[in-house]
Amino acid sequence: MKAKMTRTLGRSNIEISAMGMGCWAIGGPFWSGETPLGWGEVDDNESIRAIHAALDLGATFFDTANVYGAGHSERVLAKALKGKRGQVVIATKFNAVFDETTRQVTGSDVTPAGIRRACEDSLRRLETDVIDLYQFHDNGFPPEQAGPVRDTLEELVAEGKIRAYGWSTDFPKSAEFFAGGKHCSTIQVELNVLDDNAAILAICERENLAAINRGPLAMGLLTGKYTGAVQPSADDVRGQKSPEWMKYFKDGVASADYMKKVAALREILTSNGRSLAQGALAWLWARSPKTVPIPGFRTVKQVEENCKAMDFGPLTADQMAEITRILGR
Repeated sequence: MKAKMTRTLGRSNIEISAMGMGCWAIGGPFWSGETPLGWGEVDDNESIRAIHAALDLGATFFDTANVYGAGHSERVLAKALKGKRGQVVIATKFNAVFDETTRQVTGSDVTPAGIRRACEDSLRRLETDVIDLYQFHDNGFPPEQAGPVRDTLEELVAEGKIRAYGWSTDFPKSAEFFAGGKHCSTIQVELNVLDDNAAILAICERENLAAINRGPLAMGLLTGKYTGAVQPSADDVRGQKSPEWMKYFKDGVASADYMKKVAALREILTSNGRSLAQGALAWLWARSPKTVPIPGFRTVKQVEENCKAMDFGPLTADQMAEITRILGR
C-alpha cells in the first residue's frame, strides 16, 4: 500500500512514509551486565504480524540496530520482509559489540575494520545486499575524532554496501560534522512534544537532512499506558534497574515531572478524535518538514494506532502555539 504521508530521507532523495517503525522493542531482552537494555520479552510471531500490518497501513521505513536484542531485531525484520524487500527502506546502526548467544553487550568498535565487520554482519542478518541507511550509534562520541568514521561510511557508499548514512546524536557539533559528508542524509535525534531540540532541527533544515525522531512517545509516557499502577518489567530498559540515561522513568516508575506535562497537554493532543499517541506524532510532523518519528512497537494493535496518525496528519499552527504557551518555551 502506498504511504499516506511521505517524507524524503534527506539528501538521499529516498522517499519513505512520514512515520517509520522503530524496531528496538522487537529485539527482546539484552543486557550490559545486569542492566537491561531491551523492552522485555517478545513474541516473534506477533512482531512479524505487526510488521506486515505496518506495511499494509502504509509504513515503508523500518529502523533497527545491530545491538537490539543482540542481533535478534535484525533477524526478525529479515524474516518478516522476505519477498517484500523492494517495498521498504531499512535503516540500521553500528557501534556496539555483543555476544548473540548470551545477549550481552561487551564493548564498542568504531575502527574502520570494526565498522566494516559490523556492516557485513548486519547485511547477513538482514538478508539483504544493501543497507539503505547506516547510522553511527554513539550519541556522545567526540566529533573531532569522528573523521575516520565518516570516511569509512563514504567508502561503504562508494562500494554499494550502503546507500546513505547518518549519526544518532543529540549534539549540534556532531550533527554539523557529519553534515560535511556528501552522503550524510540523516540525524537521529531524541525529539518529542515534551523534549524539543531546536538546534538539531535547524541543522537538518539548513543541511537538507532528515531528522529521525527516536523516543517520539517519550518511552511510552505519551501513550497514556503508564500510571502508578502499570510499571515496566524487570528486564525492561525502563524498569527498576534502568540505565542512568533513562530520564522518563526512575526506579521503574514514570517521572512525575514529565507526567505533569503530559496531563497539561492531553486535551490538545487528543483533540479531533486523536489518541494521545496520535497527537504526539502529529506534533512532530507540525514541528518541522524534516521530521520522521519512529515509534516502537511489540503488537499489531500498537502499529494500527500509530499508523492511523497518518490519517489525521499534523497539528495546526494554533495548536502548536498553544502547546508552546503551556510548556513555557
